[in-house]
Amino acid sequence: MRKRMIVGALALAGLFVALYLLLYKLGMIGALNCSVGSCETVNTSKWATFLGLPVAAWGVAFYAGLLALGLVSVQERYAGSKGMSQALVLYSGSGLIFSTWLTYLELFVIHAVCQWCVVSAVIVLAIFATTVLDYREFD
Repeated sequence: MRKRMIVGALALAGLFVALYLLLYKLGMIGALNCSVGSCETVNTSKWATFLGLPVAAWGVAFYAGLLALGLVSVQERYAGSKGMSQALVLYSGSGLIFSTWLTYLELFVIHAVCQWCVVSAVIVLAIFATTVLDYREFD
């Protein structure tokens, strides 16, 4: 159950990062605070939208869903549920695949790296690893 709490905390951190990038994309804040990398280049590229929505909006939805799933999974009713553990692995795995694709685009297509995107990718990787460790407890 402790691992699922960690997933929830990491999802909350990822939600803040994605929300920050979304507010920038929507023009609600000024320039991005980017001390390392080329955040503006990445977030103004044609790859910054997916299916007509800013990638950051997908991130907000992903992290909000993961936070909700994490909160439900620590409820006493689901605390010992292997199915809930599987759902966390699948959900976070889909986020990891999407994040890996975005990192590929940054490195090999856009040729620029956004520090906030890297932070998000590290968070997703940490969440996925934590969910796998949680799932292994049922073996």
